[in-house]
Amino acid sequence: MKKKGWQRYHTIWAMLFLGWFVSYIDRTATGPVITWMIDNKVSFLSNVPNPHGLGGLIGSLFFAGFMMNQYPGGSIGDKFGHRTVVVLSILWAGITTLFTGFISGLILFVLLRVLLGLGEGVFYSNDRSYIVYHSPKEKVGLGMGVVITGLSVGLTVATLGVPLLLNAMEPVIGKEAWRSPFILLGVITLISSLLIFKYMKPLSASVQKMNPESPAVKEAYGSAFLLMLKYAAVFIVIIMGIYFAALKMGLSDIAIAFILVCLCPLFIVFLYKTRKSEIRPVLANKNLIFLYVSFIPVIWHLWLYGFWSVSIVKDFGGGALVAAALVASFNGIAGIVGFPIGGKISDMVAGTEYGRRNVLAVMTGLLTVSIFIFAAYVMTGHNNPVIMSIILFVSGLFFFALQPVSHALNAEIAPENNRGAAFGMFNFISEIGAVLSPVVSGVLRDSTGSWGAPLLLDGVLLAASCIFVLCVNRGVTTQMSLTVEK
Repeated sequence: MKKKGWQRYHTIWAMLFLGWFVSYIDRTATGPVITWMIDNKVSFLSNVPNPHGLGGLIGSLFFAGFMMNQYPGGSIGDKFGHRTVVVLSILWAGITTLFTGFISGLILFVLLRVLLGLGEGVFYSNDRSYIVYHSPKEKVGLGMGVVITGLSVGLTVATLGVPLLLNAMEPVIGKEAWRSPFILLGVITLISSLLIFKYMKPLSASVQKMNPESPAVKEAYGSAFLLMLKYAAVFIVIIMGIYFAALKMGLSDIAIAFILVCLCPLFIVFLYKTRKSEIRPVLANKNLIFLYVSFIPVIWHLWLYGFWSVSIVKDFGGGALVAAALVASFNGIAGIVGFPIGGKISDMVAGTEYGRRNVLAVMTGLLTVSIFIFAAYVMTGHNNPVIMSIILFVSGLFFFALQPVSHALNAEIAPENNRGAAFGMFNFISEIGAVLSPVVSGVLRDSTGSWGAPLLLDGVLLAASCIFVLCVNRGVTTQMSLTVEK
């Protein structure tokens, strides 16, 4: 007989929702802060010839760190416990965000953004895996959708709240107001890490029934933290080394981003050479590869809007910073509805052949159409804030709904013992989109004087994503062998 009312897995979902919420506020805050700094010619963005390009590069450097720790994060979670890595990730994010509010100069700002990316990069694969282990199998898709709604809420709060906070603090501390979001958000994130540590434990009775070495219940904070530090030390040297070398050589912002992207295939080759038995199961399946690649444009879209949406709306006549942020926030608000709906639909079609794949393809196609509609509307000189808000909201519904479908499909196809690694590889490859999107879009904006070209490019990439989804040709059904709480 099924239990009714609030269950332990609901508490776990709530804590992971909180993790998504604070991590997305921390990373999304950079975009509105950069836009404010460009408008007010503040600090290291004053008198820069290509401010959007430099601002986008800062975002890309964050995502370089974020990308590089995707697979290691899943692997660490498989070894030392998924909850362990989730807690450490949020704690790490809180510390680096807080410190960002107290430093001065471009180099330290970039360094802390890269460190933030490295810390948050381990969250995703462990969050997804923990849901699979501790949710009823018929609610895995719903759980993924509900939990990742925290992304949408965090994205919305940062998009709208950061400009409001900047405007409120400017009369008090002047051009130093850019520091205030990082200080406030750092404190909130640190408190959240303590709450997640306390309340995300599974039930004791369930733990006793599980293998104590299972990543579903294992907790080895010391070992996990040391391994995270080792990876972070290597990656920070590589990323910052590329950044300094590129500056010395006089390379453009976009060239630096493409060099950073080259780290992805090089790291995959390294992993295949050194950990063939561990990585082969998540690379040998062509359906997983198609799914990984299909998500690159999805993440590109996320961070075109997540990083530059306020600037896009503002440039197309959407009003001052706060007014533009209000319009842009409707895209993020859509996720509050889109994520759980997508997860629920995913579960409903899980037992049918090609069910999740077909739903994913349809949602991706509808998202593509909505992007071109928005681009056509603003590029023809229209800027009614109500109509822009409606288009962004509808577009956001499709965008956020497709994500839990893709995640559940990945979990379905991936080998159970390598699920954390599969999620890590999924996000590792897809984060290529995040590394390139802010800087390529920013450079296109500087070179053309309009956000039209970046919007059109976004639509073309999503159309390609739809094709890759249709290449997933295995008729998968719900065959996951899950360890769940009774």
